[in-house]
Amino acid sequence: MKRLFAASLLCLFFITADAQDPWKITAPKIDPSNYYGITVANGQIGIVSSPEVFKVKDVVLAGAYDLYGRGRVSNFLKSFNLLNMYLEIDGRRLSNADAGSMKQELDMQRASFTTTFDYKDVATVSYTYYALRHLPYSVLMDISITAKKNITIGSASVMEAPDALKDVQNYYNEIDRPHTTISLLTSSAKSPTGKLLMCASNAFIFNEHHGSEPRVIHEMWDNNMHLVKFSKKINAGDTYRYSIVGSSITSAHHDDPLNEAERLTIFAKLQGRDRLVDMHKKAWDELWKSDIVIEGDLQSQQDVHSMIYHLYSFVREGNTNSPSPMGLSGLGYNGHVFWDTELWMFPALLQLNPALAKGVIEYRFERLEAAKRNAYGKGYKGAMYPWESAGSGAEETPVWALSGPFEHHITADVALAAWNYYCVTQDKNWLREKGWPILQATADFWASRVERNGPGQYDIKNVVAADEWAENVDNNAFTNAAAKANLQYATEAAKLLGIAPNADWMIVYANIPILTMKDGITKEHATYNGEGIKQADVNLLAYPLNEIKDAAQIKKDLDYYSVRVPNEGTPAMTQAIFALLYARLGDKEKALHFFNDSYKPNLLPPFNVIAETKGGTNPYFATGAGGILQAVLNGFGGLEITPAGITQVKSVLPKTWKSLTLKGIGIDKKTYTAK
Repeated sequence: MKRLFAASLLCLFFITADAQDPWKITAPKIDPSNYYGITVANGQIGIVSSPEVFKVKDVVLAGAYDLYGRGRVSNFLKSFNLLNMYLEIDGRRLSNADAGSMKQELDMQRASFTTTFDYKDVATVSYTYYALRHLPYSVLMDISITAKKNITIGSASVMEAPDALKDVQNYYNEIDRPHTTISLLTSSAKSPTGKLLMCASNAFIFNEHHGSEPRVIHEMWDNNMHLVKFSKKINAGDTYRYSIVGSSITSAHHDDPLNEAERLTIFAKLQGRDRLVDMHKKAWDELWKSDIVIEGDLQSQQDVHSMIYHLYSFVREGNTNSPSPMGLSGLGYNGHVFWDTELWMFPALLQLNPALAKGVIEYRFERLEAAKRNAYGKGYKGAMYPWESAGSGAEETPVWALSGPFEHHITADVALAAWNYYCVTQDKNWLREKGWPILQATADFWASRVERNGPGQYDIKNVVAADEWAENVDNNAFTNAAAKANLQYATEAAKLLGIAPNADWMIVYANIPILTMKDGITKEHATYNGEGIKQADVNLLAYPLNEIKDAAQIKKDLDYYSVRVPNEGTPAMTQAIFALLYARLGDKEKALHFFNDSYKPNLLPPFNVIAETKGGTNPYFATGAGGILQAVLNGFGGLEITPAGITQVKSVLPKTWKSLTLKGIGIDKKTYTAK
């Protein structure tokens, strides 16, 4: 089967975003019928943009799951839409029909999203919102109205509960002090099964001195919606500014979420708008000290910044949530955690910002006991991580998906991430306390999982391959090689810590087969016969597993499997691995082709968000972003994670790039360059 190259797609694909600015993605025209929102998030709360003025599409909280909808498994919950509002000018409530020259813009450097428009010859309106980086549960929206003639505005903050929540309770409280008045719009509701209590609260921040700010009025519309509103006269030529600050939290995060939501909003409000924005910007400035700078290709620079921005937005230092394939961009994949995290997102995060990556692997450490119970239930020893994980660490894969019982390579993927975290940080205390328990228990799993059929035949039978179109196959190349890596790294970790490793581990390691075909090409699994593949499998043995080191073998496998991925319906990270490996082999032309092919046909308007597949509509695919960033870091940039830390080996740049600078890499925040 021959691959259908995507060149024609790339020529026809119209990119609406401004390619000239490395930090700002601008949509100069908004088409609600062809609109895929972009996310502003702080690793805890995500806000997804809407084409409708004064609305946001979704508010998503990391770590908030309940059982509802399809599949009889836990799903991400939408939170209260605590930034929806309305604006009236001289009694007319503005809608998209009134929004002339409407433009939206994501500022990735500042992690802010702005909408601007003109209302006839009456006023110019702008609003910007932030998921405050320094306050995990809090958001802020700034509103600015410049009057072109004398006008009276009426504005409201509207708190609305998503349909899935039940038993909604609405509250309005005023707190009066000599120096301030705080008007709190608050709601609570139970999750679909009643397991969680979800709460949100917000308040206006006015710039006027206390006593001269507008009078706030509370209105109850129905059980699922209430609001606070005010009115204000603005003279021609004047600009009036105000803000809405809010917080959302659940009983998964705090024992008393209702009161805590109000406390958090009070805390943020009394910081004041300027301090909130300043601290948010400083936090993002710190993150962007770790960056990728491309000279000579403005579009690639903007695209790579978008990928880093999304990964940074979907995790945060200090918590142990782990991102799903779609991060905080919505409810995709139910918010569950897969190998997407450990194999695709984690390595990029680990090299750019180990502090952000730490919580991702500690998510797995906290669920180690659940993984041990999973292994016990399948008749194995040690720890067997679930294919889909959520809050508890129990298996959350819907029953109809065979990956739940059979896609076992996830266990080795977790171990690989734990070992790589040690390699990059050289933190032996962490290795002893958290990394070693993961590595030991997962190695014990593989020692019990293999079927010992003689020398060289410690078979791993009946698995779903990394190429998920291959179900219930034997001796899958990636599964077997990942198991070998797990056993090797557990042994090395034990020696580093002065612990006697289980001698059986390396016996098992030495006897797990990696199959080949008659012509020497690595065979994907025992019954593989040249069919198309869903995603990279064999090629992952060269990177990141380092099972296959010979360049001639890597090229042979790469040339064979890279033409067996259909042009549609396959995930973005596969072509990223092809790009990475061709770059390492020094083939600039194929490396650039697969780099472009890994994401450009997947971009959706108007902000170039990445869909999982070409022609797909489920953004934002953080898994693909992680794979593409590895192509840049570990392919073009030549970085390598070794037991001694990060090193730079041979770098090969696309011919369109003048230079590549990798800033703030690893724990020492080193800079690496390639020209």
